[in-house]
Amino acid sequence: MVVGVGQQEGQTQRAFGYAARDASGILSPFHFTRRSNGEDDITVKIHYCGVCHSDLHIIRDEHGISQYPIIPGHEIVGVVTQVGTNVDKFKAGDIAGVGSLVGSCGACDNCRDGLESYCPSPLYTCTMLEFEGQAKQYGGYSDIIVVNQHFAVCIPDGLYLPGCAPLLCAGITVYSPIRNLGLDQPGKHIGVVGLGGLGHLAVKFAKAFGAVVTVISSSEHKRMEATEQLGSDSFLVCHDSRQMQAAAGTMHGIIDTVSAHHPLKPLLDLLRTDGKLVMLGAPDLDKPAEIPLLPLLGRKYVTGSMAGGMKETQEMMDFAGKHNITANVEVIPMDYVNRAMDRLARGDVRYRFVIDIGSTLDQH
Repeated sequence: MVVGVGQQEGQTQRAFGYAARDASGILSPFHFTRRSNGEDDITVKIHYCGVCHSDLHIIRDEHGISQYPIIPGHEIVGVVTQVGTNVDKFKAGDIAGVGSLVGSCGACDNCRDGLESYCPSPLYTCTMLEFEGQAKQYGGYSDIIVVNQHFAVCIPDGLYLPGCAPLLCAGITVYSPIRNLGLDQPGKHIGVVGLGGLGHLAVKFAKAFGAVVTVISSSEHKRMEATEQLGSDSFLVCHDSRQMQAAAGTMHGIIDTVSAHHPLKPLLDLLRTDGKLVMLGAPDLDKPAEIPLLPLLGRKYVTGSMAGGMKETQEMMDFAGKHNITANVEVIPMDYVNRAMDRLARGDVRYRFVIDIGSTLDQH
């Protein structure tokens, strides 16, 4: 039984969003229904929704498994408009956030340990596939969402709400390994590979923890934005052997956000003894990454990580509120979303698109 779902047959409320109907990925107006607000639920009027690269993958069926129609979106910020009788975490008028999960089994070891994102039976905010016994989930490119209070987080006062939306996915994805792998201590030297939606937030969180941060990129032209705009302490061009050799053995950890295949040995050479290379990108699964074994004999580790569970996501959001961390975003109207997807495919965004749902989602 997946917790977080309280739907009863026949009880629904009208909703509206933008959906893809086929592998062209073109998003267009779509009327559908949400479940009614249950005893443990909140209904959120969506104001902003971030555009994640995974949204592009699923609407264009880049994994070959998408089932349409699909409403993407799992970086959701909005206002609570209704609360169930058992809800004690929110009241009407509160600002709430919803990330990539809206349910989990609630019974496995991971769920009991607050690691819902590693549950073997997760219920994602927007689903590519329909499974027997589970209703299809439609995401945040829509006017409202109904969610169990457990799978929503409280947004601290004062944060820039459009920039807050990407924290629900990109933010927690980089925050979680920094915290769980002991890289959150002042003075740790952290490398960040890639300066996109994930990478720029990794720099911000690492600096807030007091780390020394080095951005590692294939593009020399990103040096200025890394050091002057985001505050990284240094910058390495990964194909410059002299720069890389000079930094060898200096880093306690590296957060690798790049999805494209790239050599890992140069990164492993940057690590100190007991250093950790954390893979966050998801490259083509048909072409496995090649991990050289010899560097690992120097007691170096290659690991991976996903978004954290709900307790950690709230912790991340509170930390962001304390340190005024938000994503650098380009806010777009709903009717620009297809052009934004094309730009995202080209990497033409600094660093995250966020849709202004509340002001621009027009049902007419």
